[in-house]
Amino acid sequence: FDPLRESKLYTPEIDTCSDLYVDYVKTIFNRYTEPPSVLFEQRYDLREVVPEGFGTADCTIICGGDLHVVDYKHGKGVFVSAEDNPQLRLYALGAYHAFRDLYDITRVFIHIVQPRLDNFSEETLSTEELLGWAEYAKLQAGKASRGEGSFEVGEHCRFCRARATCRARADFYSALADFGEKKPPLLTDEEVGKILMQSRSLAKWIDDLQEYALAQCLAGKDIAGWKVVAGRSARKFTDAQKALDKLVELGYSEAMLYERKPLTLAAIEKVIGKKPFTEAVGDLIITPQGAPTLAPADDKRQAYQKSSAEDDFSTEEQG
Repeated sequence: FDPLRESKLYTPEIDTCSDLYVDYVKTIFNRYTEPPSVLFEQRYDLREVVPEGFGTADCTIICGGDLHVVDYKHGKGVFVSAEDNPQLRLYALGAYHAFRDLYDITRVFIHIVQPRLDNFSEETLSTEELLGWAEYAKLQAGKASRGEGSFEVGEHCRFCRARATCRARADFYSALADFGEKKPPLLTDEEVGKILMQSRSLAKWIDDLQEYALAQCLAGKDIAGWKVVAGRSARKFTDAQKALDKLVELGYSEAMLYERKPLTLAAIEKVIGKKPFTEAVGDLIITPQGAPTLAPADDKRQAYQKSSAEDDFSTEEQG
């Protein structure tokens, strides 16, 4: 009996992801001839940088002058990079302050393990670089704790509890109306870029507002001009299996009532497990280049490369 596998939240994918995390930690451990010190779920005091701050690192590895901080991310909704990652840099600072009297730490390695997005990223900093960043972080954290900091709109807003009613966010998106007053009939490329930067998370903000307004209305409060109604509903069987059995008894064939189709590649990998799946059919898998899509200039992905066929097609179109 395994209580973890009996949980309603358990899926075979969890085993695959945890195995990949363990393998990644082992690769760091095996870099060294001397056995490193390894700590899991270590809580660090961050008050030297962030007032009342603390953080818990998933895994900390120390050997000689090297300090490794590893963070496991199970979600796949947001790609998380180790580069310039404030959360992990703060954890690294906490670890450095905790162990600097025991180890002569000269290099810091920050790792993100995000198996469901096949994301294993690493950032390397010298101790001087980390401490230099700490001065900047300390200044910003001090301003925030005193209520002096400025509100900055960005991708981080999705994690903020005030994301729906934040006035700075509203002002940022309201600025899009300014473009409606432009006199020339066509926008310049520079203006197009600016509008896209401002509007790329506009839909998410609207969703946040709707979620907030719904919660307020359900709590008995009034949102001017809005009310709660029952959404669209679909018919369903009270007992699907009983209904299907009855139809079969009446002479309808199962071929009419059921459909048989293979699982997707990703679903099969979840069922079988990443390692055995790769060993069995890895040579039959390719990853074609995705369709071109716009992304901010600071996106970590490589710029799209047009194939020769696309170039030929473009030339024919122009001709």
